[in-house]
Amino acid sequence: MKRTKKERQNLLKQTIEDMPFITDEELARKFEVSIQTIRLDRMELSIPELRERIKSVAANQWNETVKALPIDEVIGEVIDLDLDKRAISILDISEEHVFSRNKIARGHHLFAQGNSLAVAVIDDELALTARAEIKFTRQVKQGERVIAKAAVIGNDSKGRTSVQVNSFVDNEKVFSGEFLMFRSNHQKGESANEDSD
Repeated sequence: MKRTKKERQNLLKQTIEDMPFITDEELARKFEVSIQTIRLDRMELSIPELRERIKSVAANQWNETVKALPIDEVIGEVIDLDLDKRAISILDISEEHVFSRNKIARGHHLFAQGNSLAVAVIDDELALTARAEIKFTRQVKQGERVIAKAAVIGNDSKGRTSVQVNSFVDNEKVFSGEFLMFRSNHQKGESANEDSD
């Protein structure tokens, strides 16, 4: 049964409230209408586009909690953050991130997304990467969205924190890394450049 415009817009509003990071494309499929119709509905309902919704949520969380780096130094957009526990960021792969000849993302952008998320999740004003073990599991192309998920997995005997980051495109893992992070509150008397493993 076809919904009226009012019914669709009410459902659209509720859907976005429940899932603020849903894309216009996903909404169009869900409601079986064109992307243009979704955009017009959002405009009529004064619902901002996805990028603005992400920025609004991230900025609120960021200003209240993050310590290790300013928001403009994170690669990707942080959409969830629980210090010393977990964090999630989104990176939309655009022309600036890819090789011009094949439209495949340069690896350092995926690394930077993961590394900056590992820094951001640390509850410390100074968090530095001591070591990283990374793996790229598939190529990422222009137009794809990379969702990076960081989880703090423990501390070593020197008080350094291990952070596991896995990045996905449509639930397929494209990057994984384990980052060993120095913290200023555990560095008294030892150099951040020492690595005596």
